[in-house]
Amino acid sequence: MENNLCSTVGQTSFIRTFEMKDDFDELYGKVQKGEIDKDDALFLARHPSYLFGIADELRKAEKGDVVTYVVNRNINFTNVCVGDCKFCAFREEKEKGYLLSMDVVLSKVEEAVNNEATEICIQGGLHPDLEVADYCRIIESIKSRFDVHIHAYSPMEIYHMARNSDMSELEVLKELKNAGLGSIPGTAAEILDDSIREVICPSKIKTGEWIEIIKTAHRLGIPSTATILYGHIESLEDRIGHIFKIRAIQKETGGFTEFVPLKFMRKNNELGRMVNREISFWDSVTVHALARVILHPYCVNVQASWVKLGVMDVQQMLRFGVNDLGGTLMEESISKASGSLAGEYMSPEDFEQLITDAGRTPRRRSTLYKLL
Repeated sequence: MENNLCSTVGQTSFIRTFEMKDDFDELYGKVQKGEIDKDDALFLARHPSYLFGIADELRKAEKGDVVTYVVNRNINFTNVCVGDCKFCAFREEKEKGYLLSMDVVLSKVEEAVNNEATEICIQGGLHPDLEVADYCRIIESIKSRFDVHIHAYSPMEIYHMARNSDMSELEVLKELKNAGLGSIPGTAAEILDDSIREVICPSKIKTGEWIEIIKTAHRLGIPSTATILYGHIESLEDRIGHIFKIRAIQKETGGFTEFVPLKFMRKNNELGRMVNREISFWDSVTVHALARVILHPYCVNVQASWVKLGVMDVQQMLRFGVNDLGGTLMEESISKASGSLAGEYMSPEDFEQLITDAGRTPRRRSTLYKLL
């Protein structure tokens, strides 16, 4: 683990030497079959012209020129949190924080549905007083009034519910599914390496716990996204190792709908004071391109976050393996608290224009990637 931002090249201690032409042809064949290993990925990161070209070719073969987005609303229902993640500028103590009433939540959902939203994304802090019944009540209240997909509650929130309710994560997930949960966000993954997690989020679930909760959800028929938080103290090898863990899960369960690299936002948080320079554009490009290449053909959707990257950079990611730009959100508090300048809402019209200007074909989708 490095205590500074890594370069696009990163460390090369275990990259084997390639005779460029013959070995590249062999490597390309492994990419096509979904059989590359960590050495191969590091080699490609050191040769970005190969990496970027392969990522774009795979994107075109798998998804064509269609770029998708979803009309959704993000609801951060509480900022009260007992966690201690060093990258968070959102959480507050119980005495200072908020907990939205059900009436407020429903009014936000109604506004979203009136603006053609098909998905409601619900996440919040780890409130010390909330149990599974409270989380289920939010879902049930929405589903009883609106025909929308509920994409809610990260593995960390599920772990928190289980502890507060004296239940297993399996029991919690069953309760949430019975209440109407459609899918879960694969956030709280950060970097799936416990030595890094011990520094950046010491009280958060460990790597094995995150993986087990995700796999349990998938076994129950609850799909999820997958994420990575990059650009803080991790190395290039750490990023690649993380993506390979995601690939292993996807090969076993097939439950990930997409992979979403999330750039670390360094303002107003403790980790940002430890890491005092921004990650480069080319580092972001490399992470997205590596995701496309490593996850092929098991996870065919790679999403770029306009909230984290900004509108100009997210458009550029479409050249490097990305085929999805996420959701309209309508409201996004967590990234904003850490310094995101991209705004809290992108309208469908703005998505369509951004994608068209990039020479691609915009299509609205459902949460589970059905074209609408």
